[in-house]
Amino acid sequence: MSNTYGEWLKAQREAAGLTQQELADAAIMTRSHIAHIEAGRRIPSKEDARRLDRALGTGDVLSSFLPQEGGTIADYFESARQLEQQATMIREFALTFVPGILQTERYARAVLGTTFPPRSDEERDRHVVTRLNRAQILTDPVTPVVWALLDETVLRRPVGGAEVMAEQIMHMVRLGESGRVRVHVLPLGADIHPINQGMVSLMWFDDQPPTAYTEGLSIGKLHDSPAVVARLQAIYDLALSDALPLRGSLAMLRTTAKDYGHHD
Repeated sequence: MSNTYGEWLKAQREAAGLTQQELADAAIMTRSHIAHIEAGRRIPSKEDARRLDRALGTGDVLSSFLPQEGGTIADYFESARQLEQQATMIREFALTFVPGILQTERYARAVLGTTFPPRSDEERDRHVVTRLNRAQILTDPVTPVVWALLDETVLRRPVGGAEVMAEQIMHMVRLGESGRVRVHVLPLGADIHPINQGMVSLMWFDDQPPTAYTEGLSIGKLHDSPAVVARLQAIYDLALSDALPLRGSLAMLRTTAKDYGHHD
């Protein structure tokens, strides 16, 4: 996604002789939020843009020329990936595949081998390393708090074969039983929900507004609008209300792993 907006904001801030912290104080925002906007990783809300205009004396330029739709899925995902590393809470909904931060190496390799046209082995290896690096956030025993809401379809589709699936599912069981990740399964018998249209990732932070990332086939979007993020949070909560509780979900995962051939 073009960073013209962020670059223009930075130029106006520097022309005014302000540091990011000074602008943040004047606009009642956080320094990290300003940094993300300038780097093109986030788009300010209308209200944030109006406060920036007031702080910089730029009339209504920043609020009138907020970036519109048009970024690529790669742009949006990269922005979401960077935000994921700073989040204090992440709630994922997976419709087809296990969420990236929970994937094992062999499962990730199988998923990343499904692209068309096919990736070269070297390119796939690079993507696998990137995906496994994302999971490093789970090495901290507390932060971020991670909830994974899985459509049961995720467990039933044998990605990479039975052995890979058994290993992947037991990885999630161990994370769930240790308390590091809450895993909930939305059973196939549950009513259809608005969330069943694609993948959703919700992120919260200590020092900036929450955000959301949604993805479907060749479509990805990072959402900054407070109204949109709140609506996606409500959609997630609605689906979670029909999901199995943690204990029941882990029991289903264990049973499914055994069906794939896992033995304790």
